[in-house]
Amino acid sequence: MKQGQVPEQPLRQRFHVVGITVTVVLLVLIYYSALITGVDVNAFFENADQFGVVLSQMKHPDWPYLTKIMGTLAQTLQMAILGTTIGAIVAVPFAFLAARNIVKNRVGRLVIRLILALIRTLPTLLLAALFVAIFGIGPMTGVITLAFFSFGMIAKLFYDVLETIDLGPVRALRATGATMLQTIRVAILPQIAGQFMSYFLYTLEINVRSSTVLGYLGAGGIGLYLQQTLDQFDYPRTAVIILAIFAVVLVIDAISNYVRKRLQ
Repeated sequence: MKQGQVPEQPLRQRFHVVGITVTVVLLVLIYYSALITGVDVNAFFENADQFGVVLSQMKHPDWPYLTKIMGTLAQTLQMAILGTTIGAIVAVPFAFLAARNIVKNRVGRLVIRLILALIRTLPTLLLAALFVAIFGIGPMTGVITLAFFSFGMIAKLFYDVLETIDLGPVRALRATGATMLQTIRVAILPQIAGQFMSYFLYTLEINVRSSTVLGYLGAGGIGLYLQQTLDQFDYPRTAVIILAIFAVVLVIDAISNYVRKRLQ
């Protein structure tokens, strides 16, 4: 090749063969998935005017109804906070046991990871239905459901973080004869505290949204009122519930962003 001459690209790079092939395969998969699941795009556009009908009825929220739902709205928030806190506390030791740079026992580590993977595969609604059958209807069932979800999620995120820590301080402390607990407190926790709090707050945001749906299954919270208003086509009251949930999520999101910035 002469100096200054642009090297000739292979045929597959010149005509973007890989990219075009992947795009075509994805389009074919989407098409056949729509056929198998019975997705009807025409029906979507034909019923699009119903969105306008529902929204027009929500334009005038029944604000006095807000006083009636404040108790269950607070209950929803309490469920999310309790479930997230319990799940996070239980997740911490399991995350340490699942981290490959902390625990060298491969079999024990794989067993812990298998348990965490099994918990993560169970949908929240399935857990709620199961716990309603065991513990009955009420907010305690919602707390247990959210705790299980939080445990699986935070443990996974946390042991991923643990595997990225700087092991230099850990080895230095272990060389001086420090115990494992002392090593964790002095060398590991300062490295991961900020990320752990970030994951905790992120899970809390998810649980506030999830706890509204759990009421449909009798697991407490404002979801029961949401179901009642929708079943009765009482959209002005539905609008109040949706706006109240939206406001709570916005407040939690603002607090989470503030705490994350302070921890950085």
